[in-house]
Amino acid sequence: MHRPARVAIAVHSGYGHTAVLAEAVADGVRGTGAEVAVLAVADLTESHWATLDAADAIVFGSPTYFGNVSAGFQAFAEATSKRLTVGAWRDKVAAGFTNSGGKSGDKLHALMSMMVFAAQHHMHWVSLGLGPGWNSSTSSEQDLNRLAFFVGAGAQTDVDLAADRVHDSDTRTCRHLGGRVAEVTAQLLAGRALVVA
Repeated sequence: MHRPARVAIAVHSGYGHTAVLAEAVADGVRGTGAEVAVLAVADLTESHWATLDAADAIVFGSPTYFGNVSAGFQAFAEATSKRLTVGAWRDKVAAGFTNSGGKSGDKLHALMSMMVFAAQHHMHWVSLGLGPGWNSSTSSEQDLNRLAFFVGAGAQTDVDLAADRVHDSDTRTCRHLGGRVAEVTAQLLAGRALVVA
């Protein structure tokens, strides 16, 4: 019997919307029986860094500001440079999610920044694994992946709405991402156990 996968969610949230999405990702992870920790990257302690180092998977979350990750997330990324040098996160699973006020908001660029960051750490990036929603006359904005992202989960919240008003489709899409990451991580762990055996 293999141990449960350990998933960490490293998130920066400027106004609370991305934090809501992080909890949805965590719900998806929990639904598979995996362990999960949600960590605000602006307030990382040594214990939090140890949790990241011990995780089998790290899901990155950031709002999209000016077409890229937030300054808070970028500061976190730069703080990992020593870990990159020694390969501390090598072969962990990685994924990402983001939120912006615009329907597009150049969120793809923010997700690509996270993916490049993960690649520099030699991590294994997991895509969203959903087809596009809300792209026909018979579909609805309630569809999963309503904004049709593939690299990760992209969410949109009107700028005058509070964090508790994040779109239901987007929270469900992030929940799907969490479950997918946990399942892929469990598969990878099981495969590694067979190779070692």
